[in-house]
Amino acid sequence: MYRAIKQLLKRIIPARLLYILEPVFRRILYLFYSGHDFQCNVCGKGLRVFISLPDGGQLCPNCGSISRNRRLFDLLQAEYLTDGLRVLDFSPSRCLYRAMKKMPDILYTGTDYAGEFLSDKNYDITDLEVDNEAYDLVICYHVLEHVENDLQAMKELYRVLAKPGTCIIQTPFKEGDTYENPAVKTAEERLKHFGQNDHVRIYSLKGLEERLSACGFKVEIRNYAEHENNVSGYKGRETILLCRK
Repeated sequence: MYRAIKQLLKRIIPARLLYILEPVFRRILYLFYSGHDFQCNVCGKGLRVFISLPDGGQLCPNCGSISRNRRLFDLLQAEYLTDGLRVLDFSPSRCLYRAMKKMPDILYTGTDYAGEFLSDKNYDITDLEVDNEAYDLVICYHVLEHVENDLQAMKELYRVLAKPGTCIIQTPFKEGDTYENPAVKTAEERLKHFGQNDHVRIYSLKGLEERLSACGFKVEIRNYAEHENNVSGYKGRETILLCRK
């Protein structure tokens, strides 16, 4: 039901207007899911259940956060968010963009090159119009698998990161070696080869770590494991790379 309603609204309401109206729609939707068994740590709302997604993730009906958004927000709150922190977030989720924008002591900038996400800037990740060491924290979540020249993007992430600073990175991963094929060009081919029609590769964990290290980062691999039906709706297993300068 949720997916059907979402697709209907996307067909009849322009995307920018839908972004504006989304909080209103979600407050109404939340009424059907309100409860005390689970809780979204992004919006703070109690739920009787999350909305289950096809990939196994859990969606908050009130703010739209998915499992990886809530894990990231928990990490940010626990280890990084301090007064005066300068944050650059690539293609930010709408729930985190809105939450971070409400924090008056955080200097938060969201950027999205294609203009498909809520953002303040439209930076090209391979050629950032930003000074050296301009940010204390960079968030690059599910972005690098879309970028053809990913090594140049990693070099730019390193350049704009202050020392000491951290770039938090996540992508989909596969076993074995990173898979790339420059002959794969069309959306249909990319879906078949990489699992999504706008991806250009699938990283292995080791392969991504090696590329980031070659660009100067000191990489910490953070693995998480949770029991099923945990109160925050996290995925059972998740990996995040903390890349420090």
